[in-house]
Amino acid sequence: MGSRSDQPLVPAVWQRHDAVILPLWRERLCLAMGPIAAGRYAAGLFFEDRRRPIAQWYNPALNAALLVGIETPAEWPVQRFGLFYTPAEGRVVRVHTDLHEWYTRTPRKSPTEEDAFVGAIVSAESFLQVEMDFI
Repeated sequence: MGSRSDQPLVPAVWQRHDAVILPLWRERLCLAMGPIAAGRYAAGLFFEDRRRPIAQWYNPALNAALLVGIETPAEWPVQRFGLFYTPAEGRVVRVHTDLHEWYTRTPRKSPTEEDAFVGAIVSAESFLQVEMDFI
C-alpha cells in the first residue's frame, strides 16, 4: 500500500463512523421505497448491520453520508462492495465507480476481499473530494 500522501485526503467536515450503520440510511430508504423494498435493497445492508467490513463517513453540517458496504447477497460467488451516498435532500444514491469485487471460490487469489475493500475506500475518498468541490 502506498504512503498516505499519494492517496486522496478526505475533507475535515466528513467524519468517519465505522462502528454501526447510521440510522439515517434506513430512515431515508424507507421514505423513498417503503419498508419492504428498503429491507431488500443491497442485500439488506441497511437493515441488518451484519455484513462487514464497512466504511462510513458523515457530514453533520450537511446531514449527508457516504457508505462502503457489501451490496451482494452472501450466497453469490462474486461479492462486491458498493458505494452509497445520501445527500442532504434525503434520497439514497448508488455511486457508480470501478467494480470492487472478489470471488468467494478463490478467496486468496487477487483481488481478495481486502483488495476490493481498500479500492472501494479509495473510490469513496475520491468521491468526497469531488463532492466538496460542489458545496
